[in-house]
This record gives sequence, structure tokens and C-alpha cells, in this order.
Amino acid sequence: MEQYNVLVVDDEKEIRDAIEIYLKNEGIKVIKAADGIEAIEKLNEQPVHLILLDVMMPRQDGITTTFRIREDKNIPIIILSAKAEDTDKILGLQVGADDYVTKPFNPLELIARVKSQLRRYVMLGTYEGKAKIIDLNGLTLDQSSKEVTAHGEPVKLTPIEYKILELLMTNAGRVFSINDIYERVWKEPSYNAENTVAVHIRKIREKIEIDPKNPRFLKVVWGIGYKIEK
Repeated sequence: MEQYNVLVVDDEKEIRDAIEIYLKNEGIKVIKAADGIEAIEKLNEQPVHLILLDVMMPRQDGITTTFRIREDKNIPIIILSAKAEDTDKILGLQVGADDYVTKPFNPLELIARVKSQLRRYVMLGTYEGKAKIIDLNGLTLDQSSKEVTAHGEPVKLTPIEYKILELLMTNAGRVFSINDIYERVWKEPSYNAENTVAVHIRKIREKIEIDPKNPRFLKVVWGIGYKIEK
């Protein structure tokens, strides 16, 4: 079984140590950092498969750190936020986080989300059947290389963004509800998923559309959900 490395970034030592205990019991190696600057240093020193990242930290906060990581890495990022407000969570998703957990968190929920993101990252793009290249009028997705191009230009997607786009492109013309998208991509029951899915859809549009407000590819079907045009 492959050894997974999870980078835990939090300015509170007690939280770092507690998460380490939870994850080590699952056979996961934990790398720890006290702030965003140290996190970037750790990322450059050793392989990391997932990041658990606190929002409020000294020197460099979690939002800034997520933004910097997303400049050249697509490692799954789960935001740890002490705030329950949607605005804090949405901001994290907007800059590239894949999921969030609100403090104080349930250890079982945290472990489940970590495992879910690790599965998705390691097996990115795995579907039944032969991998293929999907080309829809200038939007292309290569299931083997996991590369996406739009209008002839490469598109850099996070793991979650890729999975959403792959789901929609492999079912071009089919409308998926928000709940459908969440349950198929996150692999867990949908609960208050509207903001989470909507933020990722908006980010995908910004990357693949010439005019995100007048999308050519990724369409909304009002009151029902989203689809990719054939």
C-alpha cells in the first residue's frame, strides 16, 4: 500500500498533534508546519499528497498560502476554518481549495474527507472503460494525461475542477443537478452543497471560457443544474 504524506498547517501545536494522531492511526504520514511560509518550505522539501490548511495564522494566512500553492501545484487542499460563516469557506474555495472542514471538527469526518480527497487525487480521472480524448468544439480533455485545453490553450485545473469538468464532458448534453455533481465528484451525500459546487463551476468557467458571463461551453439550466454543450 502506498504511503501518503499529508501536510498539516496550523499555528496551534495541539491541533497539529491531534490531527497527526488521527491520521497516523490510518497509516498516513504527517508533515507539520506552523504557518503558510513554513508550509511552502515543506512542500519544496518532500512529496505531499494533501494539505490540511488553517485559515487564521501569523506571518502568512491560509488563503494567501492556498493562492501561492495553486500557482504551480494541484495538490488537494482542505481548509480548516474556525469560522462557520459561508464567506470564509467560499473565499477558500475561490482561491483554489478543494474542500473545507469547520473547527471544532469531528475526527471521523476529517479522516473521511482526507481519504476521499486522497483517492480522488491518486486516481484522478479514473473511469470505467478506456481512457480517451474528448473534444467538444475547442474544449479538449485527455483522460490519460489529465490535460485540458480550451481554444488551443492549456488550462490548469485543481483536482476537483478536473473531476467536475470530466463528469460533464463525458456526459456532454446531459444536465446534472448540484446534488448529482457533488455526490458523483465528492463521493459523499450532498448537504448544503450549493455554494461549494457553484464556486467550483465559476472557477472552471473563468479558466475555459473567453467570456465567463456568456459561457460557450459550461451552461446553466436554470432550476435544474449544469451541462457541457455537445
